[in-house]
Amino acid sequence: MSGGPAGTAGLAFSIRPPGRIEFGAGAVRRLPGSLRTLGQHRAFLVSDPGVRDAGLVDRVLATLAEEGVEAAVFAEVEPNPTLDTVAEAAALAREFGPAAVVALGGGSSMDAAKGVALLTGNGGDLTALDFGDGHSPARPLVAIPTTAGTGAETNGFGVIADPAARRKIYIGNSSLTPKVAILDPELTVGLPAPATAATGTDALVHGVESLTSRGRNPVSEGYAHQAIRLVHRWLPIAVTDGANLEARANLLLGAHLAGLALTVSGLGLVHGIGHAVTAYTGAAHGVALAAVLEPVLRFNTEGGSARCYAEIAFDLGVGDPGAPAAANAAAAIAELCRVPERTGCYTSLRALGCTEAQLPDLARTALADPVTANNPSQPSQTQLTALIRTAL
Repeated sequence: MSGGPAGTAGLAFSIRPPGRIEFGAGAVRRLPGSLRTLGQHRAFLVSDPGVRDAGLVDRVLATLAEEGVEAAVFAEVEPNPTLDTVAEAAALAREFGPAAVVALGGGSSMDAAKGVALLTGNGGDLTALDFGDGHSPARPLVAIPTTAGTGAETNGFGVIADPAARRKIYIGNSSLTPKVAILDPELTVGLPAPATAATGTDALVHGVESLTSRGRNPVSEGYAHQAIRLVHRWLPIAVTDGANLEARANLLLGAHLAGLALTVSGLGLVHGIGHAVTAYTGAAHGVALAAVLEPVLRFNTEGGSARCYAEIAFDLGVGDPGAPAAANAAAAIAELCRVPERTGCYTSLRALGCTEAQLPDLARTALADPVTANNPSQPSQTQLTALIRTAL
């Protein structure tokens, strides 16, 4: 899609804005007031063991207790949360009674919290709930990210693992969009360098895929360009100096903007393959994306998306937006996505546990993923198998 006036005049789109954003150091202290504005006086907190062990769950509980907000906690969400985990948490939430669901953590905790909010509002099996607005509203959701990566606080979508079927299922409707997103960079300061690198890579890929997807429009492009600039500048600093609050704040804001972009535009083949890899290996999402990004960049630039990457090159300071700088952009993006490798996160599929024998299944799973259809160039299964093989 061109960004000029003629192209814009021929567009028509509708965008539903997300909930309220509370940004700034110490913003988590606004949680009780945010709940009151939603008419809520009780909270069911969904988190993970790492966040709990870092003391952040206790910090949030203390903040709620100071304001007389009764709370219960489920802090057992694993990376790539499963249907069983969501069902267990939802059962505890129903037992606790009416309450807002508060997601505290990274993308896994937020995805699980969305599943909890949907199940407690509807009952039944998560896989039986239609994607869309054809069922009862979820319980009110407040999102507090402790990583700068997924941007899951911006939208009503979630991805839940179905280990038995070796696939990811998508959930979502408008009622799953968090009513309030609390972006407090202080909560990300203790995140270790490998996790900072992996989640930051996720944010970068969100920006890149938003700008190159079939679903992009001028609004998503605006979000994505700024997201890429912020992540490109501040991710290496946050990895090197995790206590740098300026880097943490800008990275958190970049991840949020990338989330806003993908909510409008959708994603693409990097995520299609990445979802398949995590389903087969349990690898961290951002690390799986980093492992397959470079071959997808080559496939897309060779398939006619050079203009999109030339614009990204300008964001990265490696080319002019009107010049054929796709190769420069691809190289710069790939180099930034080697940050996880430099922190000890493996970025080859073989190191993540993939084997040659799995390649056909990985390709089939990736092709069936809805985000793959949004990629600018569509691979055949033979092409995709060969592409994934280069990332082993």
